[in-house]
Amino acid sequence: MSRRDQIRMSAAEVGKFLAVQRVINVATMGPNGRPHLAPLWYVPRVDDVDAPWIETWTYERSQKVRNMRRLAEATVLVEAGESYEKLRGVSMECDVEIIDDADETLRIGIDLMHRYTFEDETVEVPPSLVDVLRKQAAKRVGLVFTPTKTVSWDHAKLGGTY
Repeated sequence: MSRRDQIRMSAAEVGKFLAVQRVINVATMGPNGRPHLAPLWYVPRVDDVDAPWIETWTYERSQKVRNMRRLAEATVLVEAGESYEKLRGVSMECDVEIIDDADETLRIGIDLMHRYTFEDETVEVPPSLVDVLRKQAAKRVGLVFTPTKTVSWDHAKLGGTY
């Protein structure tokens, strides 16, 4: 078995990894033909067959959104590890859906608030915060990243040897 096969994460491992990490790096293709890279907070999602996808929101007038309106594709990278034998990561080539609906964008904003502020989906976001998020949602769009190709690695699976 190749080393590459040994370090690959299963779909369930990818889902668990995405659930604990905090930042995705999103690469889109800029108008000049060069990659445009931007970090974003995100909400990981998993469907009934353990296939992960990612939701987030961002300003509608941002460069990444303009890029994705031109080409609804992105590469998403999530990585962790302080030393070579602990490196873990997931790179996903994704189709991107841009959500222009204010209510759906607000839902994503509330989900982000749960993840990064309350970290508990059972906690109700106070109405005053929902009002703030609603005002923000008016200037934002939702983004849904659906992977078409996923590459993953977990060097810890090699037990410290490489």
